[in-house]
Amino acid sequence: MTDNSLSRVRIDKWLWAARFYKTRSLAKQAIDGGKVHLDGARVKPSKEIQLNMRLSITQSHIQKQVLVTGLSEHRRGAPEAALLYQETAQSIAKREAMALDRKAAGLSASQYESRPNKKQRRQIHRFMNIHQDDG
Repeated sequence: MTDNSLSRVRIDKWLWAARFYKTRSLAKQAIDGGKVHLDGARVKPSKEIQLNMRLSITQSHIQKQVLVTGLSEHRRGAPEAALLYQETAQSIAKREAMALDRKAAGLSASQYESRPNKKQRRQIHRFMNIHQDDG
């Protein structure tokens, strides 16, 4: 539930209330580190945000573009926190494409989940010895 009486909220409090960060301290560190931009510009943790402002939030390797649709200074459950913002369609599409790229890159990685066993090591050595004699 959004607080109807609020017209402005500090950005660090809002990020914490919207559940982008677990603590206000982490939200402040992200803002200070340039991971949060308001309408395309870096901000300070004390910057007050209003409805319909655009935020760009980077977490790990994921970047989200969100529109502020509600204000709250209090951290509530995830369903209520999700009402405080709306992620843009372009941002969602970009995130999903990046997730598919990461998944595809993972599939092309090694097929083995552990070290080769003794039989496999012998096969590798045999293969390597055969090809060393060729060159």
